Amino acid sequence: MIRIWCNFTSNNYTIMARQSISLTKPNDEWLRTQVDSKEYSSKSELVNDLIRQARKQQAQIDWIKAKLEKAENSGFTNDSKEQILSLLKTLLK
Repeated sequence: MIRIWCNFTSNNYTIMARQSISLTKPNDEWLRTQVDSKEYSSKSELVNDLIRQARKQQAQIDWIKAKLEKAENSGFTNDSKEQILSLLKTLLK
């Protein structure tokens, strides 16, 4: 089990929320390997980074869903499949 400290900022104050999570052995070993390789200074830092990445990815997915819904509701597009794919690749970088 590891403990995770999360930062919350409100009115110029930083509040740390303490969380306890259980990890499978392979996941715990992977986290430890990342910290041991000096890529991250702690498991908490790594977990927070993974959460940030997941949140960014979710925002991108939500953007794509909104665009698809808009396109479906409009009924048609003049863009080719290649143009749409190129635009999506550019936006996901």
